[in-house]
Amino acid sequence: MEIIKHLIDFILHIDKHLADIISQYHTLTYLILFIIIFAETGFVVTPFLPGDSLLFAAGALIAAGNTGLNIYLLALILIVAAFVGNTVNYMLGSYLGPKVFKENNKVLKLDYYLQTKAFFDKHGGKAVIFSRFVPIIRTIAPFVAGVGRMPFLRYSIYNIVGGASWIIIFLFAGYWLGTVPFFKEHFSLVGIAIILVSVIPAFIAAFKSRKKVA
Repeated sequence: MEIIKHLIDFILHIDKHLADIISQYHTLTYLILFIIIFAETGFVVTPFLPGDSLLFAAGALIAAGNTGLNIYLLALILIVAAFVGNTVNYMLGSYLGPKVFKENNKVLKLDYYLQTKAFFDKHGGKAVIFSRFVPIIRTIAPFVAGVGRMPFLRYSIYNIVGGASWIIIFLFAGYWLGTVPFFKEHFSLVGIAIILVSVIPAFIAAFKSRKKVA
């Protein structure tokens, strides 16, 4: 329960926590952010990591100055992290298959798998790209692609396009908008809005899929 509280606090005040990380670790922040983005996309058990908000916050803090970080270098590092993470996740899916998702599993919920499968059914291979912009789905999608034995070369093309698009859009959105007074004063609300707008399409797709099955 304590872990959940800390996670919620981190998400709601991600700009302040990230600023603390930067001031304490300086250029090691590149490595820390690499690990977070890699973990969110690379391990099917970590769908709760706040990738969208983290990218937006990183861009905003760099725009504000005094971080010592370079926005273009960070973008390149995180694109690599996203690509490698998704590749690892795809390979896990190829090896383990869908049996790891169970109704009573608190982490690998069957609902997550069904939502992602509905997303794939609707968008096909392009789901690898679109899923990048949907929390939870983006963590499960590479696994499902691996389970479905999507050709690796085809998957890799979608993977690099989706990963690069996701990193560039959210990182530079933060860089360009993060210094605007409204966004600075209501950063927590902006973070929540990003999550809600991202998640809603996935739940709609999953709901429609369940209705068809019923």
